[in-house]
Amino acid sequence: MRYLTAGESHGPQLTAIIEGLPSNLELTAESVNRDLARRQGGYGRGRRMQIEKDTVEITAGVRHGKTIGAPVALTVTNDDWKHWTKIMGIEPLPEDVDPDDIKRRVTRPRPGHADLVGGMKYGHRDLRNVLERSSARETTMRVAAGSVAKSFLKALGIEVTAHVAEIGGVKADMTLRNGKTVNEIREIASADDVYCIDPEASEKMKQAIDDAKAAGNSIGGVVEVIVNGCPPGVGSYVQYDRKLDSKIAGAIVSINAFKGVEFGLGFEMARLPGSEVHDEIEWSEEAGYRRRTNNLGGFEGGMTTGMPIVVRGVMKPIPTLYKPLESVDIDTKEPFKASIERSDSCAVPAASVVAEHVVAWEVAKAISETFHSDTIEGLKKNIGEFLAYAREF
Repeated sequence: MRYLTAGESHGPQLTAIIEGLPSNLELTAESVNRDLARRQGGYGRGRRMQIEKDTVEITAGVRHGKTIGAPVALTVTNDDWKHWTKIMGIEPLPEDVDPDDIKRRVTRPRPGHADLVGGMKYGHRDLRNVLERSSARETTMRVAAGSVAKSFLKALGIEVTAHVAEIGGVKADMTLRNGKTVNEIREIASADDVYCIDPEASEKMKQAIDDAKAAGNSIGGVVEVIVNGCPPGVGSYVQYDRKLDSKIAGAIVSINAFKGVEFGLGFEMARLPGSEVHDEIEWSEEAGYRRRTNNLGGFEGGMTTGMPIVVRGVMKPIPTLYKPLESVDIDTKEPFKASIERSDSCAVPAASVVAEHVVAWEVAKAISETFHSDTIEGLKKNIGEFLAYAREF
């Protein structure tokens, strides 16, 4: 399984092409649109979310609600394109138009963004060519592709969800998720303004967001993704690039503004003895092998253990501020206040949705490689046979 995305933040549309899905997987635009709506929600989002109401159109690879084994094409139209047709037009400029005269040309790189380094790399004197693609708007299609992956996983009995663990130093009581199913966590988080399962912390998080916005500032946080029902042995220890936890870690930090990742107890392991970290193994005739705890977050040796996958990512504060930081104009080399391109004071809730979907994609891809079949029925059969074998191993 693989996919590519294309499209600019203010371009006419965003596109994803997914290859490698098995046939006969039930897939509808409605299920993808529910996840796209969650990405646009969450307390602290800016005006752009009222302008764009993302809905996907499936234009290939699905017939009568089921995949046919061919590449699946997804398209999201940018409603705001009508205001950007001259600025972001596809056709060459007329000969009498100087590119330097184009409206909204960007020459002042924003600290914390890809603007300056991207301009250097690709030789762009108008940094809009960088920010249009490096924008978090691209995560729209990553959520869309991840939503397809979630449909794939759900068909195999695997559930994925995410919630916000921390915003601006306000931490949720993580024990509140203990004993709850993935579906229960999803329902609680989805009903909350900041996608948090701790109501008391949620109110404090919203106040922290309001305070940051009033000060012209932004704040970051921590999100957690949980995957339940994944069979053991997905991933591999034989090469570094086949370890599934490594792939998930890479997917998390590939999300815009994410700068750290941990599994299970995570960085707390550095402060604990081994006896309080490693998960003891037990076996029963009914359940087979399982771990008494899940401190390692569902992984050993780069492979799933059959316990829930628990991964957290840290998101830095959004670098575009209402009180902009100092920058330098690349044309004049004069100092200048960085421009404002968006107005979110906190995008952590939305980022939790993105994290959920990039993890779903990596898990789905790894499962398709481990239990390969060109049909969803074949995958179910292969996984079922392996689970029966693993119980008696």
